Amino acid sequence: MTQVGIMIEGQEGLSWDRWRRICADAERLGFASLRRSDHLISLMGPHTSERDCIECWESLALAAEWTKRIEFGPMVSPMTFRVPGVLAKMAASVDSLSGGRLLLGVGAGWNENEHAVFGVPFLTQRERFDLLEAGIPAMRDLWKKTSPKPPRGTIPLVIGGKGAKRTLPLVAREAAEWNLSRLDADQFRELSAELDRCCRDAGRDPSTVKRSVMTSFIVGRTPDEQLARAAQAREVIPSLSSMSPEEVLESRKDAWFVGTPEEIAQRMREMGKLGIDLFMLQHFLLDDSDALELLAEEVLSAVA
Repeated sequence: MTQVGIMIEGQEGLSWDRWRRICADAERLGFASLRRSDHLISLMGPHTSERDCIECWESLALAAEWTKRIEFGPMVSPMTFRVPGVLAKMAASVDSLSGGRLLLGVGAGWNENEHAVFGVPFLTQRERFDLLEAGIPAMRDLWKKTSPKPPRGTIPLVIGGKGAKRTLPLVAREAAEWNLSRLDADQFRELSAELDRCCRDAGRDPSTVKRSVMTSFIVGRTPDEQLARAAQAREVIPSLSSMSPEEVLESRKDAWFVGTPEEIAQRMREMGKLGIDLFMLQHFLLDDSDALELLAEEVLSAVA
């Protein structure tokens, strides 16, 4: 069964009031998962430095309190500015608070400017990946020693990426979920098959690795509703600002889910046949609760 979750780019204007409302909406409306990015500053250019960006792990602790059922977590926490031992302790604390609902997304870190602004050393790509590979067993070891312990004994890991040499073998060894941050059927099919091979090489059943895809969406019952949301997206995403609403819809129709609820559900069903277990939808219009209501009312059940 294919599920649908909500992903928030927390560095792009997320405030405490918005986060509280989104947590409540995501759980009330029946979404399968709620994730948020772990960045320290807006990544969308020089004119977005005033955007709110509440700290990821403080917000996850509150999500643990503000929700009761939905799974949630970072997508993803870089091991460059999250020391593995400290990250493990924070994750165990939040997971305990939530009763065992945390999914821990981890990564190697990638945004050089963000590291420079906050004085975090930006290592080479190989060094950053070495930190990630070494950090995962270090976290697992600490979870055996720390208190409170994760309620499940460990915390499921989410790892994203496309690299056949290091990333997919790491997913096969360590992750409960693999995420691809692109809505591309051919690429997903190819990489998913490679992940299957990596799992077999590691002596693991490939079916035990959940497959998720992250993309965004523009939904509306009518063309006018879709155009209105496309116009709002222009105001939030600088790369779309020079386009008309019509051009936004046209340019995003392949890379995002765009259209009526019926059209989006149909495309999700078709993509789901490739073995996608979960679609994580980036929700850029943070005040648009109506879009989430529409997805919940007319897409979730149609996909399930």
